[in-house]
This record gives sequence, C-alpha cells and structure tokens, in this order.
Amino acid sequence: MRSLRIVLACLALGVAAIAAVGTLRAGIQAGLRADGARILGGDVEVRGGSRPLPPELLAWTTARGAVPSAITSLRAMAVSPRGERMLVELKAVDGAYPLIGRLELDPPVPLAPGMIALDPLVAGRLGLAPGDEVRIGEAHLRFAATVKVEPDKVATPALFGPRAMIAAATLAETQLIQPGSLYQSDLRLRLPAGADPKAFAEGLQAAFATEGWRIRTADAAEPGVNRFLDRSASFLTLAGLTALLVGGIGVATGVRAWLEARARSIATLRCLGAPSSVIFFTYLIQVMALAALGIVIGLVVGYGLTWAAAQALSGALPVPPRLAPYPRPLIGAALYGVLTALAFALWPLGRAARISGAALFRDAVQPATGRPAWPVLALNALAALALIALVIRSSGDPIFAAGFCGAAIGALLLFRLGAAGLMLLARRLGHLRRPALRLGLANLHRPGAPTVLLVVSLGIGLTTLAAIAQIEGNLRRELANEMPANAPNFFFIDIQSDQAGRFDALARGIPGIEEVKRVPSLRARVAAVKGIPAEQYRTTPETAWALRGDRGLTYTPTPPDGTRLVAGQWWAADYRGPPLLSFEANIAKGWDVGLGDVITLNILGRNIDFTIANLRDVNWRGLGLNFAMVASPGLLEAAPHTHIATLRGDAAQDATVLRVLTDAFPNITGIRVRDALEAVATLLGRIGTAMSAVGGVTLLAGGLVLAGAVAAGQRQRVRDAVVLKTIGATRAQIRAAWLVEYALIGLVAGALAAVAGSAASWAVVTLVMQAHWAPLPGTLAATVLGCALLTLLCGQIGTALALRARPAPLLRNE
Repeated sequence: MRSLRIVLACLALGVAAIAAVGTLRAGIQAGLRADGARILGGDVEVRGGSRPLPPELLAWTTARGAVPSAITSLRAMAVSPRGERMLVELKAVDGAYPLIGRLELDPPVPLAPGMIALDPLVAGRLGLAPGDEVRIGEAHLRFAATVKVEPDKVATPALFGPRAMIAAATLAETQLIQPGSLYQSDLRLRLPAGADPKAFAEGLQAAFATEGWRIRTADAAEPGVNRFLDRSASFLTLAGLTALLVGGIGVATGVRAWLEARARSIATLRCLGAPSSVIFFTYLIQVMALAALGIVIGLVVGYGLTWAAAQALSGALPVPPRLAPYPRPLIGAALYGVLTALAFALWPLGRAARISGAALFRDAVQPATGRPAWPVLALNALAALALIALVIRSSGDPIFAAGFCGAAIGALLLFRLGAAGLMLLARRLGHLRRPALRLGLANLHRPGAPTVLLVVSLGIGLTTLAAIAQIEGNLRRELANEMPANAPNFFFIDIQSDQAGRFDALARGIPGIEEVKRVPSLRARVAAVKGIPAEQYRTTPETAWALRGDRGLTYTPTPPDGTRLVAGQWWAADYRGPPLLSFEANIAKGWDVGLGDVITLNILGRNIDFTIANLRDVNWRGLGLNFAMVASPGLLEAAPHTHIATLRGDAAQDATVLRVLTDAFPNITGIRVRDALEAVATLLGRIGTAMSAVGGVTLLAGGLVLAGAVAAGQRQRVRDAVVLKTIGATRAQIRAAWLVEYALIGLVAGALAAVAGSAASWAVVTLVMQAHWAPLPGTLAATVLGCALLTLLCGQIGTALALRARPAPLLRNE
C-alpha cells in the first residue's frame, strides 16, 4: 500500500481542515450557549433605544420577582488633564450590576459616583495614572481603576472606542443625555429560580406591545455574533472543501497509479476467469480501508488544529470556545471524506474492472481508454450528487454553497479544457528544430502524459489562493484608498438644536476646514413593513440588517446633495401632509416594497406610518451623511432630536479640530473616520489570516497531488531517461526538455487559476459583500509565477532522480 500514501495524505489534509473549522465553530457556539446569561447580563434583556425606560416596566418586572439592573451606553470623549482626548464607549451601570458574573477592576475598588474605570488601552493612550482627572462631557471624574474583566462583554473590534465605565448616578453630571441624544437604554433581569425566560419575555412583550422594544433571552444573547460565526464558518468550510476537492483529484491519481502498478495481477485474475465484480470490490475494499485510515488521521489532526487555532485566535474570538470532540462536525467531516473518496476512486476502479486482460498488459505503452460499467457510473454519479447535497445542506447559506458547487464544476471543466488546449498546441508545435523543445512539447501530449492531472490539481489549489488574496486585497483597497479619499475627516454627533448655528460657525472658522455639512438626526426602529411586524417579515439575507435595531433617520424639504431617484418624485419643499419616506432602492428590493407601501417606524416610543414616496440610490462608500430613510418635514420637526455633522479638511489639523469643538461643546462626540477604518482593517486582517491559512491548506493539497503525479510517472521518466541517454542525449538536453514541459504546465495552470480566481473573487466581492471589485495585477502575476516555480521545483526533483538511474540494470530487465 506504499504507493497509496498520497491518497492517505490528501484525504487526511482535507478532512482535517473541515473538522478543525467545524469543531471550532461548535466550541464557540457552546461557549455562547453556556455563557449566554453572562454575556447578556441577565436571563432577559429589554433594549429600549435612545429613550429612558418607563417606571411601569420596573414595576411590572419586580412584581414578578425579577431583579433588575439598568445600563446606559453611549459614545463620548475622554479628555486627559493635558488635553489629550480619545473616543470611548461609555457605560453607566447601577448598583445591581452585574447580575451574573463579576466585574473585576484593577485595583479592586468599588465604582462609586465621581469615579471612572477605563480600558487599559485608554489609560495608556492618554497617559493616565490612578487619581488623575478625566473629563467626560461636563463631568470631571477621578480615574480609579482599569477594567480587567467585564463579564457581559463579547470580544468585538472597538470600532467606536474602547470601554469607559461610570456609576449610573454620575451620568446626569456629564450632561451627555439631552433630548434626541444617541444612547442605548437597557434593562437586564435576573429571574427567580425555576422561572421560564421565554415565557417571561413573551408576557413582557404582550404587556408592552406598543413600545417597540427588543426583548432577548440568554439563548440569543448575541445574535449578531452567531450570524457572523455562521457566515465565517460556512466560508471557511467551503475553502476546506476546496482542499478536499484537490485531495479528491489526488485520490483519483493515486488509485489510478496504484492499479496500473498491479496491471499484471489484475490481468492474470481476468485470464483465470475472475469476473469484473470480484476485481472491482477487491480493490474497492482496499481503497476504502485506506480512506478510512486517512479520515481517522484527518479527524485527529483537525481536532488538534482546533486547539492550536483557539490559542492563536484567543484575542479575536467572541468568547473562549469550549473545545470537546463534538460528534456532529466530526461526523460531517468524516462523511465528506467518505463521499470524496468514493466520488474520485470509483472511476479508476471501474475502469480497471471493465477492460480486458490484454488491454491491461498494453497499458505500459498505450493506456487503455475503457469506461466503467453503467452500474459503476451510476454509483459514481450518486456519490458526487450526495457530496453536493451535503455541501448545500450543511451550509448556512444554501445559495452561496450551490454557487460554490457550480463554480467548482466550472473550474474543473475550465482546467480540463485548458489542459486539452495545451496538449493540442504542443502537438501543433512538434516540428520545432531544437531537440529539447521538441521533446518537452512531445512529453505534454504523449500517451499517458500527466498534463491534465497537473493542470487541474494545481489550478484548483491556486484558484482558491488567488481568490482569497483578491477578496482581501479588494476590501483593503476600498478602505485604504477609495474611502479615505472621499470620506470626511470627522463625524460629530449629539449636536443640540440650540448649538447647531454656533457649531457651524466655529467649525468653519478653524483653519484647514474645507467643508461642513450638518443634518437633523433621529433614531427610528422599524416596527412593521406593509402591516407585518418586523420580527415576522421576511427579507433577503443581505438586507435583513436594516430590520434589526435602531436606524438613523433624517428629514429634509429638498433632496440631499447627490440624490439620484430611481422611482417616484420628491415632495414639495413646503409639504406638510401625511408623513412620506424616501427609501434606499437596494433595501427596498430586498424587502419587496415600492411606491405607496407603508413602513411603520417607532420613534421615541410612538409608531408612525410612513408612505414610500420615492426610491433612491445611495453611495455608501463615500461615507458621507447618507441615510437609508429620509422623511418629509413637518411632523418630525417638532420631535426632540439632535444633529450630526461631517467635517472635511486638512488631516494635519485633526487634533486641533477635535480639541476646539469638544472644548466648546463638551456634550458632542467626534468620531475620527480614519480610526474606524483602521479598526475595520484590523478585523479584515484577522479574517484574512484565517482565510489565507485555509487557502494554504488547499495549495498544500495541490502540492501533494503534484508530488503524487510526479511520483506516479517516475517509472516512465526513468525509462525515458535511460533510453535517451543510451541513444546519445546529454543530461542537459534531457533536463531542458523536462523543464520545458513543467514550465508550460505551470504557466498554463497559473494563468487559468488567475482567471478563475478573479471570477470567484468578483462574485464574492460584488454579489455577496456588495463592494467594488478591481483586478489586482500584482496578485495575479504572483499566482502565475508561483505556479510555474512550484511545478519547476517538483519537475526538477523528479528529473534529478530519473537522471541518476543507471542504464544497465534497467536494460537487462527489459
């Protein structure tokens, strides 16, 4: 079984990748389930949005034995005694916090009124020492401790600043909460022993049905994290499946080479009367026994990789995973391995059982082209369909998984046709005068040439790596180049209406400021769409985000700058009729709404029906003052609200701008766009590392297949080298001929991989991520060059070994 080691390694590698991703995902989900109450901060949470929760809610919950804890979260500026400032996520907690778990401060002091605890990053960045004064809004607080453990925190990127924590009694002193300010009011509840959280939440929802609150229980503590995990795991699993697909090609290659080495034994059995079924099942049992061993090795290695990945990604994972041998992902990975082994081994096995003994004896010179029997073909097709069904069924996004399967089949056809084209071209150019070139081209199309195998196996692996590199590169390019060039320097929020005029005048007077834009801002939550409650309304996956949580809302009598209507008309500047809405066209398409449909928005606890008057395109990449929903003036003008503004100008003046405006208006918060983009870039870097690791596994599988193909043809190479040397060819001529062969295979496989990887990355970036795609010539050139070098390296190793063979022993054996 020594010649089947490549089969063993290919299956083990692919199964290990899938088992590792599945086990890590299951471990994180188990951690979320086990720590759901701690992450949520209680058994039940009521999210009230930007308005205080009424006393009636407290009375209702405490009357039923619940222990409440009120939390208020908002963004604010932390200012040091020396004037340095930093954006923070401010969290005001009451005396009951935390209901579950422990808040650990360093040093361990109680969080009393007038004190503030900061994330160590804030303290280090602002150069604070214990006892220093920190200004938050209008309050001057004493820095008492750093936050060591925050029990209800899920590890997420700090897009809007790290944590700062104060006592609830201090919040009023900051004067950050004004009518229309952006903040989040939550009420966490610890229920009496034995109480059913779901029944409690349903009763609470029924009692306050008109409030529009989001009520969650501990089993859905972080739905956003679960959605992110599902999407990430699905993508990484599909990348692992690509490694398994390449490994499947290695299985087919290894089994074919293994059977060819046993041609005399099979032919002897056929001549002695052994039926095809006996030969087929004899070798199928051996192959599947070896496949089972490879799958077991893959499961063990994959589980070990899970521990290593958990340690390496400890800072990026939302919760510490609870690692254990979870049966479902391991069984799924094993099933992938079994179906892959069957799908790729049945054809060569069926072919060996089908053709005659005499044809098998001729295989050494002219390989037979027999086709398996129809029952084997049907079984092969059934295994392939079962593999495709398993991919789609186990994916969190069936449409994406189906697209992956279609793309994989298309890629296999592309590389198969590319290899056929290379062989045809080599045959047409066979008249070249230089012997090395002529011999190298002949090797590409000779009987039994591994051209198709090498192009397909290398191409699939490099396609995955090229696609991943271009996806990550395009997203980084969007953040690093396009967005900052068009984006404002700052967003300022929580500007009160009576401050708006003074803010504009002061901002425009700062040297270096080129543009100031300001609009009114309210928070609204979608309560119903076309009369159907938001929780029950079905949308497309890519637009479902707009139904969750609070959304920004503004009003204006005239179309905003750059507005491009795609349907309907804008209302008159003096319109004062029933509320109308301008809706973003892509979201409208995902929600299946159009002109005249009614969207019910909950604003400050009141449900208001808005009729869609027009649809418009929004350029989100510009990072300007864009809103998915823009309302007509009139009704909303009387509602309490604040303003938001963007400032664009010289980046060298950013520190001055932030200091001048936040000193003049302590209640406003400035968000530096570049800082947020850098945080997103850091997150993309973490995701890209994981994607590249799985892509590397795919390339490793391709390298194994390449090595297996070279090893499988080594006997023929040795024979060719001996004959060529015997008739007078020099070592340099033989080496040059084989290097021509491998260089052309590498260049063709690399070029096709660049094309296929570009197409795959375009589909993911534009259709899945809704971003702008552009080709990356450097990445494509590296793909082609890397493929050529890899094939040349393997070819050089095989050539060197073949040239070392002595002619006499082989010629005597012949």
